[in-house]
Amino acid sequence: MEKQSLTFVGDHEAKVHKSSKYHPSIWGDYFIRNSSLSHVETQRMIKRVEELKVQVKSMFKGTNDILQIMNLIDSIQLLRLDYHFENEIDDALRLIFEVDDKNYDLYETSLRFRLLRQHGYNVSTDTFNKFRDDNGSFISTLKRDAKGLLSLYNVSYLATHGETILDEANYFTKSQLVSLLSELEQPLETQVSLFLEVPLCRRIKSLLARIYIPIYQKDAMRNDVILELAKLDFNLLQSLHQEELKKVSIWWNDLALAKSLKFVRDRIVEAYYWVVGMYYEPQYSRVRVMCTKAFGLLSIMDDIYDNYSTLEERRLLTEAIKRWNRQAVDSLPEYTKNFYLKLLKTFEEFEAVLELNEKYRVQYLKNEFKAVAIAYLEESKWGVERYVPSLDEHLRVSLISSACSFVICSMYLGMGEVATKEVFEWYSSFPKPVEACSVIGRLLNDIRSHETEQERDHVASTVESYMKEHGTNVQVTCKKLREMLEKAWKDLNKERLNPTLVARPIIERILSFSVSMEDVYRDTDEYTHSDKKMKDNVSLVLVEPIPI
Repeated sequence: MEKQSLTFVGDHEAKVHKSSKYHPSIWGDYFIRNSSLSHVETQRMIKRVEELKVQVKSMFKGTNDILQIMNLIDSIQLLRLDYHFENEIDDALRLIFEVDDKNYDLYETSLRFRLLRQHGYNVSTDTFNKFRDDNGSFISTLKRDAKGLLSLYNVSYLATHGETILDEANYFTKSQLVSLLSELEQPLETQVSLFLEVPLCRRIKSLLARIYIPIYQKDAMRNDVILELAKLDFNLLQSLHQEELKKVSIWWNDLALAKSLKFVRDRIVEAYYWVVGMYYEPQYSRVRVMCTKAFGLLSIMDDIYDNYSTLEERRLLTEAIKRWNRQAVDSLPEYTKNFYLKLLKTFEEFEAVLELNEKYRVQYLKNEFKAVAIAYLEESKWGVERYVPSLDEHLRVSLISSACSFVICSMYLGMGEVATKEVFEWYSSFPKPVEACSVIGRLLNDIRSHETEQERDHVASTVESYMKEHGTNVQVTCKKLREMLEKAWKDLNKERLNPTLVARPIIERILSFSVSMEDVYRDTDEYTHSDKKMKDNVSLVLVEPIPI
């Protein structure tokens, strides 16, 4: 629903404001009013977690069975426990890499391949040639091996460019799993349904863990020590996340911009959920809080440019953001002054929180925020002029306006020593992982938002640009853009395997961000329209504890 209002300038000029009516916050002050675990209960659970961790570590030492170790690692990762056992997993993977898998079946071969690829080992797809016949097709005996097919299906989404056997595996396994689904027993039927909906490597860890714990509990092969640890660890992290969200919600309420600017989306809880999809570990508390605040300010700026302001007001705001000083506020429209001053104040607070040797990072974030504002203004001009650029021209601007680079910078802002000055120089050069992530964010958003945004007279998206340039209809265009999307995922998969100028955790966070965008934009824009599936996901991850 779109509203219009008039602002009068001087005696003659009238400027039309248009604004979309978004639903109010689903959560209100829920996370401010409700408490997390008590200190006594938290300490009791932490003590038990430490006891269970000792037992799990002994499982790594207590066997030389490689298959047993691979299944142990897989369970630990699916249950979001791997951050507790990084050294043990690294040691085990070195052994797994050295093993000869020529006698492994489809499940075992695929599991080994996936675990190694997920951790940066550049293993060859030639290992799957043993499952093809003389014609190059997958052998017919695999068609009934649901467990092996599922394992290979999840592997296929780790493909890099030119790995045609994994592309073929994706088509083969998907069709076979669909045909077998009604015949499967639990918990395999649930696992197949879950990953056919969204493959393993495109799922955010926190939501997957919440969904997978009950599935693991029903597995006759489960390990009860790991199950208990998974439940306790999930609830402890959820309690920590609730405390952080309480702080962020209080900050958001004090900011009061969602109240004074009626046209903006009030989505701070959803923003925090999105950030938890990138960082869930306890040591990244500072990162989550800072990143969520940056995300909230970005969302407000997006709505000012996208949903309400006139072109001239956008130009004035862009110039003020480029200047980045309090004196610039005098040139702004009245309704944007409070936003601008609070933007500057929040960035000053970021700098105050950072250590002396980290304060330089804020300037990189300012630069990214300025770049996004400039890109928003350029797109606004396209909208006013009814201009539909070529796809290349569009992406030169819209990869920046996707704000993926800004979010990545905010992710690194509060990280520890691993986020060095070299990391910020690397990321600001728009390297391949940042570019691929931006392509994923841009195209997912455009494909999912196309119909809604055309209804409200929005600027041309990449969908319209492709249609105009190639003379295709919407269906063909979206198919082509999805192919571009998959190419970007292959770029990211390749970068995961390539030695780079930065540490693997830096690349992994970009992957996590990309996965989180798949979660938010999979069916629709769940961030904007957060009263349905997003509400359920927030409840699972941030509200409902796991029954012990």
